[in-house]
Amino acid sequence: MSGETVDVDSADVWPADAEDVEEAVVSNWFIREGGRVEEGNTIAEIQIEKVSVDVLAPATGEVVDVLVPEGGEFARGDILGRIRAK
Repeated sequence: MSGETVDVDSADVWPADAEDVEEAVVSNWFIREGGRVEEGNTIAEIQIEKVSVDVLAPATGEVVDVLVPEGGEFARGDILGRIRAK
């Protein structure tokens, strides 16, 4: 898996009790592009209605793309960013 990019998929963190909600907002990115992450670490926070949800890194590596900026809206299933696995 080394060198391969891994998507940070919003569907992976979407709460089951919010299945009827289709849009959310990125509140914070805790790791910027170029930053190193460990699998399972919190890399961002999203708001779905009035609920904050932590977004965990799906892989260890480097954040190479932030596709939805802070304050940006997205739909369930959109890719929030990408990590180059190490």
